[in-house]
Amino acid sequence: GLLRDITGEKISSSMCLCLEWNPSATSITVGLSDGSVSIVSVVESQLEVLQQWKAHEFELWATSFDVHQPHMVYTGSDDCKFSGWDIRESPFKLAFQNSKIHKMGVCCIASIPSDSNTLLTGSYDEYLRVWDVRSISKPVNETSVCLGGGVWRIKHHPFIPGLVLAACMHNGFAVVKVGGEKAEVLETYAKHGSLAYGADWQRGRSSLEGKRKNSLVATCSFYDRLLRIWMPESDCLTR
Repeated sequence: GLLRDITGEKISSSMCLCLEWNPSATSITVGLSDGSVSIVSVVESQLEVLQQWKAHEFELWATSFDVHQPHMVYTGSDDCKFSGWDIRESPFKLAFQNSKIHKMGVCCIASIPSDSNTLLTGSYDEYLRVWDVRSISKPVNETSVCLGGGVWRIKHHPFIPGLVLAACMHNGFAVVKVGGEKAEVLETYAKHGSLAYGADWQRGRSSLEGKRKNSLVATCSFYDRLLRIWMPESDCLTR
């Protein structure tokens, strides 16, 4: 069918760099190129900016809601800072800000649907970091893992807890298992000859082939304009 434009709203003179729905699909958090973050409500196809504030000094590459605590909004920026905001209060309250751990800009932030205490961040400094939200001032260092390229995107597997697909810019793509005291790379995929930016698991019902549970992955890269579909071979995906 045809896509239909329902509504649109210019929320800033700066570029909108990233966005994410809240779990109830009633509002969107938007990161802007001037370091601001905007919370936009969506009611009966109408957009309304609830609040917009200067959250960081430079480009805001990552923003997300906590899927377990939707009143918490996380932001990450080119200023190397990772912040959390409590949006129940007005003006919204800075719950924490960590400026010491990421050595370069923060590219992506993702809650783990199966674990309310764990949060992931990816950075230009090539590390995927695991945070315990009960002690957010520092990550659980034992579960940080270097992926060999800037970690631009993180996607959780739709039904296997703790399994993550990462787009690693100059170093292709990686499948990572996160859990407990460990974060390990299970598999890498390097058949793109350009910046690895886009990645996602196939959604919907899993296909069955004998006793193998197959998980397809789609990945895309920048300069070569390439889209690939592939199937990881890691044991946890095929048994």
